[in-house]
Amino acid sequence: MTTKAAFTEKKFIIPLIFVTSLFLMWGLLLSMSDVLNKHFQTVLNLSKSKSGLIQFSVFGAYFIMSIPAGYFLKKFGYKPGVLLGLLLFAAGVFLFVPASNAASFNFFRIALFVMGCGMATLETVAHPFAAALGDQRTSDQRLNFSQTFNAVGTIIGPAIGSYFLFRVGAENSTDLTSVKSLYIGIGCVILFIALAFVFLKIPALTDPHVKPATVDPDAVNVDLAPAKKLIQHKHFVWAVAAQFFNVAAQGGTWAFFINYGHDVMGLSNATAVSYMSIFMAMMALGRFVGTFLMRFIAPNKLLAAFALGNIIMCIIVAQGLGWPSYIALMMVNFFFSIMFPTIFSLGLKNLGGHTQQASSFISMGVVGGAFFPLIMGLIANHDVAKAYYLPIICYVVIFLFAAKFYKVKH
Repeated sequence: MTTKAAFTEKKFIIPLIFVTSLFLMWGLLLSMSDVLNKHFQTVLNLSKSKSGLIQFSVFGAYFIMSIPAGYFLKKFGYKPGVLLGLLLFAAGVFLFVPASNAASFNFFRIALFVMGCGMATLETVAHPFAAALGDQRTSDQRLNFSQTFNAVGTIIGPAIGSYFLFRVGAENSTDLTSVKSLYIGIGCVILFIALAFVFLKIPALTDPHVKPATVDPDAVNVDLAPAKKLIQHKHFVWAVAAQFFNVAAQGGTWAFFINYGHDVMGLSNATAVSYMSIFMAMMALGRFVGTFLMRFIAPNKLLAAFALGNIIMCIIVAQGLGWPSYIALMMVNFFFSIMFPTIFSLGLKNLGGHTQQASSFISMGVVGGAFFPLIMGLIANHDVAKAYYLPIICYVVIFLFAAKFYKVKH
């Protein structure tokens, strides 16, 4: 008789809280990059397509850093991996100080790249870490729970960015002092979290990568086809592709949200940024709803339904119909909500000893977010609404993964 799997165990609660705080921090910084996108267009006189290089710098770091982070994780474990990620994260944030002093977009891109390396390391480590803090049957729920606080971070990010960068008297300023002050404060918070993590005791984990004598393969992440190489696990390969297109859609959608509010809706920059907080709140709501629904609906089926929802929403957004299209744009983030953690979790199922390496490859798929804003930016230079046709391609790939190619084959 199979017992119902618990969300986690009591001994894992404190580590899960700390790991979840990491999701919140990189969500905050990632969404703040989209506020910088619009701010730098004004302050540094950038076109929409060139400002897309902000996302290229951040997400491009994932392509460079995810594999080394995976090897580091496999060699040294979860806690050292988290600390490495936090230190890189803080280093990138503090580089905003000399970049602001130099008022150099290229210097900012270096800072964003180093920050992205930290984020890539944290994502590579945090997802399998959260998945390992309990029964594999509830790993989807734990990842969506932690990613919910990532969504909370994306709500806080635009609110903080709006206060520092678009408040009255600062919106059209060419002074980068506000950027410098903002990132110094964030860097100090990251260092505090790193210090706290040094003293955190991690309970002994049941290694999900080693097959015990007797095992329930549904409860433990056991490789059911150990003779296969990682690349031969088709559900993993499709997860990498789905994650690439998923983050591509996210990067483009987020990067030009403020431009859509300004160009299509006729809002001021400050008002458009305030709506971005609502936009991010829709993602948090979607994750709460999605985590609840996964108690009754298979994760892949829910993922397929949400992908279909976003195809419909993007079609409405691209019409530029005013408030109906703007509301549809808000709903894109609701349906996007569960995609990243659910693709991640489905891609790691039953990979055994390949799990940590697979995590780094799925994280590397995030590089999709480096290229898509550049492509969307070229269209957005002429018509920002029509640029939202492009993410439909991404959601079709995600739907195919969720509907058919998620299955683990022995």
